[in-house]
Amino acid sequence: MMVRHFHFTMKQPLLWALSLALPFAMGCRGNPSESPPLHWQRQMFTQDKGKAQRENTFFNDGRSMRPLVEGTVTVDAPLELGPYETGKDEGGNFVAKWPSEVSVSAEFVARGQDRYNIYCAPCHDRTGSGNGVVAQRANKLGRWQPTSYFDERIMTMPVGQLFDTITNGARTMPGYAYQVPIRDRWAIVSYVRALQKSQRATLADVPESQRTGLK
Repeated sequence: MMVRHFHFTMKQPLLWALSLALPFAMGCRGNPSESPPLHWQRQMFTQDKGKAQRENTFFNDGRSMRPLVEGTVTVDAPLELGPYETGKDEGGNFVAKWPSEVSVSAEFVARGQDRYNIYCAPCHDRTGSGNGVVAQRANKLGRWQPTSYFDERIMTMPVGQLFDTITNGARTMPGYAYQVPIRDRWAIVSYVRALQKSQRATLADVPESQRTGLK
């Protein structure tokens, strides 16, 4: 029986190594691919997750987006809520006076006007009469009509109740606690009060320096 002997030189291991490395090198040319990358070991970046509006069979209701646990508050929420956060006093009554944290000024009202035009005017219109573009569309469909700010009930409503309505909503109006910070909600209340006052203003309410030219 003939026995064959293989003699390896120093060049042969190098050639074998290059042969094995060639397929891997061809796969690293930087060309984009729609195929998911191959991971030999699952890391945190490949973990299962739920995306917004996607179905999730892990939960009984099939939703990925989970509602907040009842009683959940933000990490910066005060431990004891007062009139500034709720619009109510210790007895649960709506406050008629501005909380001590609120300082109404021209700049503050202007901020309220800016926020009002973004969040409130689509339904209540810019005058507060309740004839915004959304309300006009709803009226054509025979749906609902926002209450005018100049209705006697709204005119006499405490500032705390206006704040509470913006925070939690009323009837078909949703709450805006998530979209509008507390300070901006009070600013909106100040602007609503300015709108209301403008409808019942008299010449005596206008500073003398600005009465010239008024009719």
